[in-house]
Order: sequence, then C-alpha cells, then structure tokens
Amino acid sequence: MVQQDVLETFKATQRVGWAFFAPLENLTTPTAANLVRFAGVRAGQTVLDVGCGTGVVAVTAARKGARVAGLDLTPELLERAHENSRIAGVEIAWREGDAEKLPFGDAAFDVVVSQFGHMFAPRPEVALGEMLRVLKPGGTIAFSTWPPDHFMGQMFALFGRYLPAPPPGVTPPPLWGKEENVRAWCGGAVKDLSFERGVMLFPALSPGHHRESTERTTAGGRKVVELLASDRDRMAAFRTEYHELVAKYLEDNVVRQEYLMSRATKV
Repeated sequence: MVQQDVLETFKATQRVGWAFFAPLENLTTPTAANLVRFAGVRAGQTVLDVGCGTGVVAVTAARKGARVAGLDLTPELLERAHENSRIAGVEIAWREGDAEKLPFGDAAFDVVVSQFGHMFAPRPEVALGEMLRVLKPGGTIAFSTWPPDHFMGQMFALFGRYLPAPPPGVTPPPLWGKEENVRAWCGGAVKDLSFERGVMLFPALSPGHHRESTERTTAGGRKVVELLASDRDRMAAFRTEYHELVAKYLEDNVVRQEYLMSRATKV
C-alpha cells in the first residue's frame, strides 16, 4: 500500500506538471466528440468529466444539452476550461479536485466520462471506485485511454527509462489501455462492458517538432528535460530514442496515435 504522504507528494507533482498542457487541446477536441458520442450523452442528462483538463469533453457534452460538471487537479487547466465554456456559451460547474476523492454525492450523475485524465490517478481501483460511486445505477461510465503497445504507451515507457521510478503501488497510466485490466478493475460493478478503438492525429513536420512540443507541454516530457539538463549525453540519447519512436508513426506530416475507449453500465 502506498503511504498517504507519498501519494500527496506524487499528486502535487502531477498538478504542477500538467499546467502547460493547454496548447494540446486542439488535438483532443476531435477525440472529445468521439467519446461523447460513444458515451451516448443526451440532452437533460447530468454528466461528470473527470480529469477534464481544458474542458473539451465537458463543453462538447454541454453543447448537446447535458448538465455538466468538470473536475481537474490542475488550476491552470481549469482557467482555460472556464474560458472555453465562456466562448462556447455553455454553463459548466468547474471544480478543482482529485479523481480519487470526488467532491460529489453518491449516485449524482447519469454519465461519468474521462478523456486521458483519470488514468493518471495513482490507484485505478480507487479512481474507478469513485467514478462508479457518483454514478447512478443504470448510468454510463465511459473513458478514453492509451494502450501500452501503441505510440503513446511506448512514449510513456521511454520516459520511464529516464525518470525515477514512481512510488511502489502507483500504476502506469497505459495499463488502462488494456481491455483485460479494465475488465478486472470493473469487476462485477458494471455490465455490458464494451470497447472501441480510435485514432488521434498529431500534425508534425518532423520527429524533432513532435519532441519539442512534448517537452514543452506534457508532464513527462518537461520532467525528463529538467532532470537531464546537466547531462548532455543522456539528453542526446533520450532525444535520439524519441526521434526513432516517432518516426515509426509519422507519415505525411501526421503522427497516428491509437487509443482505446471503454464503456459500461453501472449495475
């Protein structure tokens, strides 16, 4: 079991690390529409977006007429989410908070969704338990995650070779991208579990352009640069490995990043 103080330190690092993600929201906007469709969001439903980031899923759901709340750990992303909902002309209840301690009552929502957000919570069983707790019986839970055997999962593995190991008991985010893990973590709490694959397209002129964007905007990329700043040889090795990885998925100025959507009904 992970000690609570270790968990809080880990989450504090995440909160700071993801503060620079907002420029990538254009990439996650089309996939947000895909997740809202997959979740079957309808007008009049109550919807919670966990790990909402800049609010692309929440805004998409609200524009369909749903009553939406969005929660994220990082205040800088919530500031952008506020701006996005203002521009879209929709009302959303934004909350700063932790996916492992959702500040909502039991059975408060018809639909609970997350796009590449909840999977960064350190303990899947806790985060999933909270998402199901606030979901009404018969309600829908749906989320998008990165499989470990495709580009983003391999990128996380590359970061892991250069970063310190996470605290014992913290689950790597790409494990959410394996269907068998989702089945095991959901257990008997859900029924009608189904999956669908999608593709995110990341425009890039070269592997170097993709790497520089990652180093500026993602928690893992920024941390690698910070740790390797004084080690020129290891920095060069990391960047060479990164370029080789991106080159496998880069064609016609687009990096194809496959992802997995999971959907189930709460029993």
